[in-house]
Parts: sequence; structure tokens; C-alpha cells
Amino acid sequence: MTTHLAIVGPTASGKSAVALEVARRRGRCEIVSLDSMQVYRGMDIGTAKPSSGEQAEIRHHLIDVVEAHDSWSVARSQHDARAAVRDIEARGLHAILVGGTGLYVQAVIDDLTLPGEDLAIRADLEFQTSQPGGLADAWTELRSCDPLAASRIDEHNQRRIVRALEVIRLTGKPFSSFGGGVFSGPAAIDVCMVGVWVPRSILATRIAERVSTMRARGLVEEVRMLAPVMSRTASQAIGYKELLDSLDRGANIDAAFDLAVRRTRSFARRQRMWFRRDPKITWIAAAAQNSSALAAATLACWRGSV
Repeated sequence: MTTHLAIVGPTASGKSAVALEVARRRGRCEIVSLDSMQVYRGMDIGTAKPSSGEQAEIRHHLIDVVEAHDSWSVARSQHDARAAVRDIEARGLHAILVGGTGLYVQAVIDDLTLPGEDLAIRADLEFQTSQPGGLADAWTELRSCDPLAASRIDEHNQRRIVRALEVIRLTGKPFSSFGGGVFSGPAAIDVCMVGVWVPRSILATRIAERVSTMRARGLVEEVRMLAPVMSRTASQAIGYKELLDSLDRGANIDAAFDLAVRRTRSFARRQRMWFRRDPKITWIAAAAQNSSALAAATLACWRGSV
């Protein structure tokens, strides 16, 4: 049996519920979140964080570790998540890594070297993409010079478009050449990887229901409260971005939520495409799509791994 477990898959596939159930059944486990937005304090409703009760029952790492005005990165996630895994392992426990953003998962699990940074280039790109039509121009530039990277990035995601162009200008090489999405060689962590598979029609329904639930729980009020302090990175989170834009323009809130649903479905599609390329992942599905059945199948995969 491999030491640790990673549960991956698209948003709204039920990864977190499966991870909790596996931790309960297996025992002596702690969960490491590889979500790029659950790190922010105060961004609770729109990131679908585990409840306080769930976090009290099973210890979670990399949730609520920075303020909304701070920035988070793949490099920091790689460093802090690996440190958490080492700590868990040193205490004789097992880590269950849970994530949906492909690059964040790969940066932690695989021996992935991340490109450097140039804050001056980044600041210039951030200014340009904040101007009217600037983000569309940057997306067109990225699609022209690195179509593979462009295919993996949402055309509305300013943060990731800026980062890709920053690396291209800094190194003179395609952003996609640095290994993200290229799966070869052994993992950097002794881990069994399981992917949660959900039919597209069911996933689309789940996404719509999740966004509706977030609205009912008070996402608009949460965004209003955080708006004055959110960093550029935090404000790119799906749901928050659409509502921030809507509130800034005094536009229709219903349209903002509809757009959030569409962008979440697009994000889920890119997640599936990313993870399907990783041969280390064993995919599981349950007819009823309930966390108990999925947890049993996940545990069987974990126990059978070598």
C-alpha cells in the first residue's frame, strides 16, 4: 500500500466528501487541500470549504492560511503542501491530498520545476490587461505564441494569462514547455492517485445546484464584504470575479450567477482534459454517485496500490 492518497477530479464531483469518508474509514489520516482559493480566509461560501465541524473531525491543511489581500501561487502551494505531507508522514499518519486545479496537483505530486518570476514584467502585464480590451489582446497574444498553454487557460482568467506571458517574456520559451500537463516519470511523493468520474450531464446539474446553494447561503454579501480588500489573485476566483464585476458596474446579479455557472462548467471541462492525460490516475465511478460507495472504491484502489 502506498503511503499517501490523492483524490482528483473536476469541481463538484464530490472529491471533498469522498476524502472525508475515506479518512473516517481508514483512520490516522489528515487532509491536504490543493485548492488554489480555499487558502484565503473569509472566502468560505464561494470556495465550498469544508465546514468547521468537518475540519474539527479531520485535520485539514492549507485552508485559511492567508488573508484575502494576499497572493497565493503554484510555487507556494508546492512548498507548503509538500511540507505538510512531510509533517504528516513524520507523525506516522497518512495524507489525503484533494484538488481540482491540475497544475497545483501536479506541482505537488510530480517532480515539477517551476519557472522563475519577474515582478516588473508582471506589473506591466497586469496594468495592460486591466485596460479596456487588454485582457482579450493578451489572450490573443498567448494563443498565438503558445496555443497549448492557451488551451489550458480560461480566456477570462487574468492571473493565469499574465503568468503565462510573464514566463514567455522572461525565458523566451513557451509557458507550456515547463512541464505542466506533461506526465512522465515517477511521482515526487509516494502516492496513490484516484480520480472521481461523473457523467457530464450530472456534473452540469451539480454545478448549477452548487452555485444556487452558494447564492442562497449569502455569496453576494460575502463578496461585498471582501471586495475592498481582495488581491488581484483572490479576485479571479470563479463566482467572486463575476459578482465583483457585476457589483462594480451595478449590473444584474442574476446574469453574474449565470455567467459563473457557465465558467464553472468550462473549468470542469479543462480539469477533465488535464487529468485524463495522467496515467497514474485510477478512475472510479459509482452508479448512485454517493460518497460512501466512492469511498469504498477509493479505499480498494489505495489498499491495492504498491
